[in-house]
Amino acid sequence: MQPSVRGILLDEDERLVIFRRTVPDRDVYWSVPGGHVEPGDATLEHTLHRELLEELGATVSAVTPLTTVSYPWQGGVKIQHVYGCRLLSMDPALRHGPEFEDPSRGVYEVERLPLAESEITSRHLVPEAVAAYLSVHITALPRLIADPRSPTDGR
Repeated sequence: MQPSVRGILLDEDERLVIFRRTVPDRDVYWSVPGGHVEPGDATLEHTLHRELLEELGATVSAVTPLTTVSYPWQGGVKIQHVYGCRLLSMDPALRHGPEFEDPSRGVYEVERLPLAESEITSRHLVPEAVAAYLSVHITALPRLIADPRSPTDGR
């Protein structure tokens, strides 16, 4: 099974950037952006940058490995590498890929949430392993992911 990446993305106001997913014949759910490693991806971080550009039209900085989660998935074990990062820019006009070309894949609405545990636990956030990580660490994210605007990071 292909490994995948997820980007826990903080915007300039230290809000969490996630998707609200509306898919035909399925209950609404939320997820953090990310996707599978593809053959042309040199590294996991490359996959992350590619996926964030495809799904959000986003560029990011301060990419920080946070955790790796695994869980049963379709008869195997799914492994997701979770990174924290800071949003530099986002242009929805740059979004592309099968998620946006196939209407049967549903709608990807971008939402920005305050960093509060209740914002995670009150939603059906998938995968559950990422939701569990976020519910425990949500308020610590600004400390875990370096802020490129901070004078303490040497800039």
